Amino acid sequence: MKKPQENTLQKTVIKFAAIAVLLSILSVTASPALASKDNDFLVPSRGYSVDYYRSYGEPTIKASVTGDTEFERGESADIAIKIANTGTIEELKRLNANQNRIPDSQEEAIALGEMAEEMGCTTAKGLKATLTSDSDYIHIEPTTSLQTVDELKTGNTQNLKFTMRIDSDAPGGEYELHLPVTYEYQSNARTETSKVVNIGLSNSEYTREYTLQTIDIPIHISIKNEPTFEISNVSGSLVQGSSNTINITYTNTGEGAAEDAEVRFVVMNPLSTRNTIIRLGTIGQGESRVASLDLSADSDALVKNYSIDSEIKYIDDEGKTELSKNMKVDVPVEQAESRISTTAIILILLAVIVAYMIIKMLRKRNKIIENTSGDEND
Repeated sequence: MKKPQENTLQKTVIKFAAIAVLLSILSVTASPALASKDNDFLVPSRGYSVDYYRSYGEPTIKASVTGDTEFERGESADIAIKIANTGTIEELKRLNANQNRIPDSQEEAIALGEMAEEMGCTTAKGLKATLTSDSDYIHIEPTTSLQTVDELKTGNTQNLKFTMRIDSDAPGGEYELHLPVTYEYQSNARTETSKVVNIGLSNSEYTREYTLQTIDIPIHISIKNEPTFEISNVSGSLVQGSSNTINITYTNTGEGAAEDAEVRFVVMNPLSTRNTIIRLGTIGQGESRVASLDLSADSDALVKNYSIDSEIKYIDDEGKTELSKNMKVDVPVEQAESRISTTAIILILLAVIVAYMIIKMLRKRNKIIENTSGDEND
């Protein structure tokens, strides 16, 4: 038989141990970071969950341009892209999992609940899409290059809009842009057991595992085939105060033909012309036409190169009237040769006549004087 003092000491130790355990449990369960369902920072390990079903499926993200896929060189345009999730579940497999101390009928209901949660494996979450261009002629505006979607369930679509700028010298034809898409999807859902209470979690049902996925979707667009003109040659020059014909050669370096083409000139002082519009006819790809422009330069025009604006109006392959970019024609004005004017010639002739008459009069006078002197000597 134990002594009373020993019994009293043993009871005191047991009491303090019970109080310590109770305080430990209260400190864990009272923590908002662990007890709140909406703020579960602690993710249970697999030792606190059971896996009844495994789904085989994931999101399938596709993208395509909505509207016209053909653009024109030199324009800044919005490109609308629709992304779609067509993911499907290929198989749902029942795993050989069970929990002790739970009736079979109740556990099967719990397993069916997990199966329903596995259906979320085809939903894409936190989707980020970035449009990029490898071409030096197409530029995506940085402010629109990144688009985000919080959630995209299977069978749903989402419209994205980007802005791109196409260089004016971009060749016509097909181009491929890239749309890298990053998202997460639920790769597994596990049913949490009653053991989660031991780590401070309550009212929690499932532990979810996510997989990060990145795909690159090609986006195809085209730039319209159309004529592009360049001035390949300019021959002829002007002289101050004169007129001359300047021959300008225009070459179609584009992909399409220009029908009923005509070139228009804008001529400013001190140059002038009467034929500001010259017909060129049809100019096929790689062909050239010469426009002969009659120009005049004022007599007080400075000796230098003068720029004349020109542009070609034409009809494209679709029957639309188009206007080319402005092209500068450099025309040199040279200094006029020094010439004696008619007035100067008349004055010189008068001076010669007067000088001749004076000389003639002086000779006549000298002859008279000589004759007079001879008579006196006789």
